[in-house]
Amino acid sequence: MSFKVTFHTKWSDFDPNRHMRHTAYNDYAAEVRVRFFKEQGFSIEQFTKHNLGPILFTEETSFRKEIHLGENISVDFKISGLSKNKERWKITHQVFNEAGQLSAIIKVYGAWIDLTKRKLTIPPAEAQCLFDSAIKSEDFEEIALTRT
Repeated sequence: MSFKVTFHTKWSDFDPNRHMRHTAYNDYAAEVRVRFFKEQGFSIEQFTKHNLGPILFTEETSFRKEIHLGENISVDFKISGLSKNKERWKITHQVFNEAGQLSAIIKVYGAWIDLTKRKLTIPPAEAQCLFDSAIKSEDFEEIALTRT
């Protein structure tokens, strides 16, 4: 399933150079992830119910084209890695400007955390299928788990 969200940018997204500030790109990508999970039936309330949270190990942003004040943007969601037990995941977002030009690529590597134990965890049965319908990126990989 293709998943893309269009946003109306706001004044606070921009810097004195009149283009989108670097952290705003990542804020929109985070919003897309939350909306994707909700679309899959796992809302913020479900995260709370299961005492589960997503955490990021890395977040890498590559900028391609400016987004100017007042432009609308769209941000997509692709799964680019997943461990067999679905504990760890990689997601790639592409950010497009109003003309449909690729403006940024955001890659995140994360996992699920049990918010009581403060340890990584395998998602509950209700969340095991969260990524099943997501489009896989061209560089999709299985994430190998190494425990010490």
